[in-house]
Amino acid sequence: MKNWNDRLDTPGISGVKPTVGDVVEGQPILVPTARQVNDFIRSIPEGFEMDVRALRTALAIEHGAEVTCPVTIGYHLRTVAEAAKEDFERGMTLRDIAPFWRVLDAKTPTTRKLSFGAEFVATQRKCEGLKP
Repeated sequence: MKNWNDRLDTPGISGVKPTVGDVVEGQPILVPTARQVNDFIRSIPEGFEMDVRALRTALAIEHGAEVTCPVTIGYHLRTVAEAAKEDFERGMTLRDIAPFWRVLDAKTPTTRKLSFGAEFVATQRKCEGLKP
């Protein structure tokens, strides 16, 4: 079975595609890879936060689309968080892992799915002065 870091590095089919799902017809939609989501989260400065909706918008703009696939982003947010926690447990510092807590908070649905729960997220957010 793949660990979360293996999933993070699994090549995906990224790109801007025609409309799917609940997106307005004709809107170009970004279907990102987990690595693209990870890299974007790493670019969020310490002490700043971005909700999932803002992340989806910013990613879309960065890649020339109008929206980002909401289903794909949910999967990849979990992958990024689980992979970062694996790295942390292997001895990497907080500065060296993706700061997923700048996007996820205790109330984000993805946080409830994390294998390690919301306490780690809440602790990191508190350390950076972000709302729980």
